[in-house]
Amino acid sequence: MQKSVIKSSLLNKKFSLIKHSSGLNIFLYPMPGFSSNYAIFGTKYGSVDNAYLDDNGQKVDLPEGIAHFLEHKLFESEDGDAFSKYAKTGAYSNAYTSFDRTCYLFSCSNRFYDNLKILLDFVRSPYFTEATVNKEQGIIGQEIKMYDDMPNWRVMFNMLEGMFYTHPVRIDIAGTVQSIAKITDKTLYDCYNRFYNLSNMFLVLAGDFDEGQVLDFINKNLAVDDTQNKKANAVIENEPDNVKQNLVSCNLDVAKPLFCIGFKESGRAKTPTIKQIAGMEILLKMLAGSASPLYKSLLEKDLINEEFSFEYFTGRGFALPIFDGESDNPKEVLNLILAEADRLKSGGFDNKLFEASRREIYGRGIRRFDSAEGVCSMLTDSAVLEYNLFDYFDALASITKQDILNQLSVFTAEKAVLSVVNPIEKGGN
Repeated sequence: MQKSVIKSSLLNKKFSLIKHSSGLNIFLYPMPGFSSNYAIFGTKYGSVDNAYLDDNGQKVDLPEGIAHFLEHKLFESEDGDAFSKYAKTGAYSNAYTSFDRTCYLFSCSNRFYDNLKILLDFVRSPYFTEATVNKEQGIIGQEIKMYDDMPNWRVMFNMLEGMFYTHPVRIDIAGTVQSIAKITDKTLYDCYNRFYNLSNMFLVLAGDFDEGQVLDFINKNLAVDDTQNKKANAVIENEPDNVKQNLVSCNLDVAKPLFCIGFKESGRAKTPTIKQIAGMEILLKMLAGSASPLYKSLLEKDLINEEFSFEYFTGRGFALPIFDGESDNPKEVLNLILAEADRLKSGGFDNKLFEASRREIYGRGIRRFDSAEGVCSMLTDSAVLEYNLFDYFDALASITKQDILNQLSVFTAEKAVLSVVNPIEKGGN
């Protein structure tokens, strides 16, 4: 077991990173006197990991949605489900599967070690049978159909389907009714043994605890088996740099058209650097934040409302800036975004807006250290994307005007996809 103390002189903060003998990375952030504890036990396995190379170097395709399916099933065991056990300790518990990770978590104000034992036990004790898998297929099938009818969900995935030819980020996290029908107890065990090996996983803890006691407890209670050193070998293939189609639309039961606009940075399955993440977050704030000329113009022209938002949609192997909201004229929203990006490229850079945007994002990040959940969330991102958490704040502090201008190149009509969900009564304009 190897321990490193990661420090930031800029923030005057630190955390411990322990490389456990099992291969597990453990992140510890003690918060003395804090009223609650938070824990995340996760794996770098999400919906984009729908293929891997076996021990002979042969590609094995997996059913779409299997990572999400596995998350659902892992809570069950022969002696009851984990939610029931957490109910007895009074802890809040949950789990989620995203594009590039699956995480299991709890939050508690007491009985921390009882709750940690539950977490370590059920995540390391898979129990799947043909009968329980068949039952879950019906449950998740209903969930998939529900999401298909949710406009905000549909407008996002329609954009991704227009953006990418083959990249698995275009696929719904839960898969399809047809794809999950192919999942068996054997495929679940196969995926578990490959992607839930401890060298592909991480444990993040924040709150009022003693590091030495926590590590002793983990050593005594962490189930380790012969799958721990099995490489995940996930495969995400590259695809063309150009978008598949620039406009995607459908009709659903909405009162006002919804839009989602994305810009394709690259077809390469490449994780953005921490400097790119920091730079694009500042750029988006400058481009479309509440103090930007674009935002004021969109409001004055009644093209957006309070639902308008933006983000740098990133993960392991993908990155794209996106904008979404409600508008009676989504195409004009896109045109104005492109026009504002061109203005910035040609010398419309506002140094005061740049500094204000940088400070706001920096301050928002600092405030996340005030909660155990915020700390765990940031450390989880750093574990999955494999960067030093404090490097993000160093990048925010050192980013230059030229760094920002370089990232404007993605904002072109050729790289854009506009997804629109129109009201049923208005047709598909």
